[in-house]
Amino acid sequence: MIRNGKRKLALTAVAGASVLALGLTACGSGGGSEGGNADGDRALRVWAGSQTPITTNYNPFAPTVLHGALGPIYEPLFFYNKTKDEEPIGLIGDSFEYNEDGTQITVKIKPDLKWSDGEPLTAEDVVFSFMYEANNPTGNGLVSAEATDETTAVLTYSIPQYTTEFQRMGSSYILPKHIWEEITDYANFTNEEPVGSGPYVVDKTTSESYTLVANENYRDADELGVKKVQYIAVDNNQTAQDLLAAGELDWTGMFIPNPDDVTGNGKIEWINTPQDPTVLYTCSNAELGCTGAQTDVAVRQALNVAIDRTTIKDKAFVGLTGDVSPAYTLLPRDEKWLTDPAYEVSPQEADDAEAGEILEAAGYTKGSSGIYEKDGVPVELSLISVDGWTDYNDAAKLIAEQAEAAGIKITTSTVQWQEFVDARQSGQYELIVGGVIGTTIADPFQIYRDWFGGTQVQSTSPVGQDVPTSRWNFSRYNNPTVDAAIQSAIGTDDEATKKELYATIQSEIVRDLPYIPLVINATQTFYNTKDYTGWPTEENLYAFPPSWGAIAAGYVLTQIKPVQ
Repeated sequence: MIRNGKRKLALTAVAGASVLALGLTACGSGGGSEGGNADGDRALRVWAGSQTPITTNYNPFAPTVLHGALGPIYEPLFFYNKTKDEEPIGLIGDSFEYNEDGTQITVKIKPDLKWSDGEPLTAEDVVFSFMYEANNPTGNGLVSAEATDETTAVLTYSIPQYTTEFQRMGSSYILPKHIWEEITDYANFTNEEPVGSGPYVVDKTTSESYTLVANENYRDADELGVKKVQYIAVDNNQTAQDLLAAGELDWTGMFIPNPDDVTGNGKIEWINTPQDPTVLYTCSNAELGCTGAQTDVAVRQALNVAIDRTTIKDKAFVGLTGDVSPAYTLLPRDEKWLTDPAYEVSPQEADDAEAGEILEAAGYTKGSSGIYEKDGVPVELSLISVDGWTDYNDAAKLIAEQAEAAGIKITTSTVQWQEFVDARQSGQYELIVGGVIGTTIADPFQIYRDWFGGTQVQSTSPVGQDVPTSRWNFSRYNNPTVDAAIQSAIGTDDEATKKELYATIQSEIVRDLPYIPLVINATQTFYNTKDYTGWPTEENLYAFPPSWGAIAAGYVLTQIKPVQ
């Protein structure tokens, strides 16, 4: 998004099932003591994921952080709309400017800001946040951060930071120094009483739900239409769908193969915004401790061509997904960054013959059972998906059937959310059906750096060691050629140079396939338009709309209002 090193970005301020039912506030139309109408006192009811029972954790850096912490409570400096290539909107921040060579960013924040506990929010908090370890991992390149006055922070880096604009300005959470300077073990801090800058504060947390209420010290508190938000604990899609159809949920992002099942109540409408790749995570690096046949690139390549993506799209995702690029460019948005036409779309039909050729060229032979083997060891893999994620569960079963036809044995199973998190964080798995967090601006750099790369001074984490905060390299992919190209891309705002670097990255990851692309996931969002207005729509897609969207969900909450 940066066109030159001197660009200054001025930003205008924007105004901002019966057991489960016991946990809902004002479930029925009649409400109760907390009010039944969609006014400012009635809780907007949200399902944001499968974390059940709810465990109190509002630490924005924790893998199991509750969704309501990310945006509604903690904010970055600016909001970036990942659905469009457009200028960011100021949250805490008011403007930012690069110096001539891109090594320094001067940030102006809005005046007279307060934390939710009433303490002043100043540039000193911004400086502290950028220097804090969780926001400043090894190899981040930050040399110094200085507050030159109450509303100005100057960030200085060892190399130009043009390509990391979103990471710095749009996804680094700003923390209250007076709270977090006492937190030395941030990885294990559950932060049960969070103090943030966002529109909401925690009111109550139970195993069944957690409730946020309006932050009276929020900068646009008077304009906040929804005063209370309740996040409901539901551990599977079907139960959440039933609650939505019954009018007991107002907002959710989930997969529903037949949306008419929930829109028939006259309250709910929906939108589909495919943005994020769904992939097979593979623990790919034997040198870092990964075990299993998937550590052989030939097995990953064979599996890639054995998958019938057309069938998966139709049967698991009922035709709602998009085609995925193995270069992880979201098309047509990122078209200018696609460096080879061959990388436009992953194979859509299965090619068992090609899969066999790949394996045989790598020394595998087909055994009497029809499964390929090498040195007497058959190609047998385990594939997990999260219990209750019916689209992913169905996709896993189809992949297993398709792989077996090509001579690869896959055994599928489902696990609870926490088991899924533990497996991908530690690298103790073979295959997972999971998602890749798509880039928030029209540039695939963020995916390359976070999902495929190490850092300047820290290589990829070995199995048994958690992936560092703000990194997502769950495959344990370690490729020095990719790492070098990523580091070079950070420091350039020249489009031609960056495209040459991306060509290197794309050729390496398309060959190595540490994540095997499946589809651009259907991202369905369902929301109550009878009682609330101001939702993102196809005509006005001002934000990525699902309720689980980090940062975006907080921004959406500031825009919706009860119908009067």
